[in-house]
Amino acid sequence: MSTFSWTGVLGPINGTLLMRNILIALLALNMAAPVFAQDDLLDLLGEEETGPEYTTASFKTTRVINSHSLENTAHGVLDFKIGHRFGFINGGANEFFGLDGATVRLGLDYGLTDRLMVGIGRSSYEKTVDGFVKYKLLKQCDLGCATPFTLAVVASSSITTLMSTALPWYDPAREDYFSHRMAYSFQVIIGRKFSESLTLQLHPGVVHRNLVMSTEDPNDVIHISGGGRLKLTKRVALNAEYFYVPPDQLRDVFRNSLSLGFDIETGGHVFQLHLTNSTAMFERGFITETTGNWADGEIHFGFNISRVFTLHNPRRKES
Repeated sequence: MSTFSWTGVLGPINGTLLMRNILIALLALNMAAPVFAQDDLLDLLGEEETGPEYTTASFKTTRVINSHSLENTAHGVLDFKIGHRFGFINGGANEFFGLDGATVRLGLDYGLTDRLMVGIGRSSYEKTVDGFVKYKLLKQCDLGCATPFTLAVVASSSITTLMSTALPWYDPAREDYFSHRMAYSFQVIIGRKFSESLTLQLHPGVVHRNLVMSTEDPNDVIHISGGGRLKLTKRVALNAEYFYVPPDQLRDVFRNSLSLGFDIETGGHVFQLHLTNSTAMFERGFITETTGNWADGEIHFGFNISRVFTLHNPRRKES
């Protein structure tokens, strides 16, 4: 191969050396181009924006049975709930084994965000209106973060509109103030979905009653409670919950709330069929006023129905 040279501004330049350097530079650029193209493609696919993957479907609904579960109503979703309890099954044939009696709660829950939800309900039990706010502080993570459990807090309030001697605190000789009929509850929910089949949670808390029967009864009732879910099939799960109230807080007539049931998912509906010794379906009622004794057959057969409606989808772009 012949060579040539010329004298440039920087002195003599060898032609063969120049051509070799140009070829090496072109080869390097050709090898780097696929790397740059791959990086551009990953950017287009949003690989760099991939966030953590959070655990889902710890429970079928936002309730275990009576208690709040680890789940929240999604952002922009309205959850219409119907809770129903028949009478005690030990009522015998004369009361059609409890089917003659009924206690009902109608509720609306809404997801303000994926972490924050609010709800309101009205119960036939003592004609009570209740409301709550629930916020998920931590979410269990499957990938991309190291959070091994879910942590949420629930603050609720209830007011009874019934005027009757059947109320535990009612006394005709005492002036009936509006504030007497109010109660408050605070719960911390911590739990984990251990597998596709098993979820367990603890939900201890306190119930404050503005008015009680006497000075011997505490206004604040502390409970240590828990619940869980065992998935049986793709659409059926077994749920259980128990509310333990330590001694010397409630009168002997009141008992701890125990509930067992099945969740059945059918499309947009979730049916919860269960047995419970609690008549009420709000915190003050089923934590501090449960009278049923499982050993004596004082058990309610009941069900909850949940139907969700998407009112606003924050992930859908407006046209």
